[in-house]
Amino acid sequence: MKKRIALVTGGLSGEAQISYKSAVTVGNNIDRDKYEVYRIDINAEGWWYEPVNGEKSKVNRDDFSVMDNGSKINFDTVLLCIHGTPGEDGKLQGYFDMLHLPYTSCDAATSALTFNKRFTVAVAAFGGIHVAKSLHLFKHTPVTPQEILQKLLLPVFVKPNNGGSSIGMSKVNEASALLPALTKAFKEDDQVLVEECISGREFTIGVFKHKGEIIVLPITEILTGNEFFDFEAKYQGKSEEITPAVIDADMKQKLESAAKHAYEVLNCRGVVRIDFIYQAEKGQPYMLEVNTVPGQSEASVIPQQVKAMGWTLKDFYTAVIEQAAS
Repeated sequence: MKKRIALVTGGLSGEAQISYKSAVTVGNNIDRDKYEVYRIDINAEGWWYEPVNGEKSKVNRDDFSVMDNGSKINFDTVLLCIHGTPGEDGKLQGYFDMLHLPYTSCDAATSALTFNKRFTVAVAAFGGIHVAKSLHLFKHTPVTPQEILQKLLLPVFVKPNNGGSSIGMSKVNEASALLPALTKAFKEDDQVLVEECISGREFTIGVFKHKGEIIVLPITEILTGNEFFDFEAKYQGKSEEITPAVIDADMKQKLESAAKHAYEVLNCRGVVRIDFIYQAEKGQPYMLEVNTVPGQSEASVIPQQVKAMGWTLKDFYTAVIEQAAS
């Protein structure tokens, strides 16, 4: 009998548009000989089951079940494709934990932690992972640009502390641009991270666990004509992604080791994507952030890395689903 998979997409943030694209890629590559797939859209109007044929209907939140052709459907596993809240910040994970329903992402604690960029780098640093110097700002406690620049050196990155896809993010090269960047970031979040810029080559690395072993996917180098790897560069073709990255054995070993270590220190599950800057002067990778529900759209890095490893996406999503259920 086929296992029933809830493919959960949508979300309550600006990243929902990426979530829908991810769900298309994942849905098109799930092994239908093994799994029955039910698309669930969580949005501001409610939680909806969207059958291929027929009208959408509400999800029963008491047990996360749906009605399909007059039959009640309970799920074996949830395949999460929500980027941003509530699918990447621990909210849905806690709900599924209470229902004893397995899901394909990090647990509630790790999801909540890694959604907070400042807490992520603090824990990573405590675990011996190199990170940039940064400040954590709160809207209810204003800090002037002058106070920030007494503690951090330009250039700096200013970004919403909770969120992804580089929405609301700025690179600040001059002191006069700091206040507008803070205003922009605070429009997206009540917390903001200001982080010193680490110069070097930018890499992003997919990591997942398969049959108990942590596997690092082929490394991708990010080359962008924009000031940094922003939303436009990520999703609108304004960057070049080289997979696998053209790097020497020493750099490859250091990046893979750092990615595995971060996965372990942060107690990750499922597939995550970890961003690094490699600073040649010190010969060290610096971790930037962790994405616990990384993009899976055609333009996303993870599908590229899976193919570069020699796997099909069908085999990969089967492995992710089986790991979640184990």
